[in-house]
Amino acid sequence: MNPVAMQTKGKEVSLNIFSWILRFAAATILLQTLFFKFTAAPESVYIFTKVGAEPWGRIGSGIIELIAALLLLSPRLTWFGSILALGMMTGAIASHLTVLGIEVQGDKGLLFALAVIVFVASAINLLLHRGEIPWIGRRLA
Repeated sequence: MNPVAMQTKGKEVSLNIFSWILRFAAATILLQTLFFKFTAAPESVYIFTKVGAEPWGRIGSGIIELIAALLLLSPRLTWFGSILALGMMTGAIASHLTVLGIEVQGDKGLLFALAVIVFVASAINLLLHRGEIPWIGRRLA
């Protein structure tokens, strides 16, 4: 193998490892919050009541976040998981900035920070896998 091919292969491996770190981080956060949404934890009920979406918004967002987390971990559909996660986190961040505030019930901004982490990780992962998006991926790569 020539040096240029070896360098290219090494870069691909590094980007693949980086992608898996991003995907695992975002999926872990998404999956961890499901327990609170699906068990109607008081903090989740408070949040969705405050934004006017209790209980269906809480349950529906939990289902979509579960799907996003599973798709993030799927090598073929990670791009779609990233899009779903970006959409969900855009809504979460907007809710924090407009209705909830950064800090919710004394959490010191933890939920807001987790939403930002998932948003950034999903955005970077989507950028890394933009070439895999059907119909438009080749033009974006």
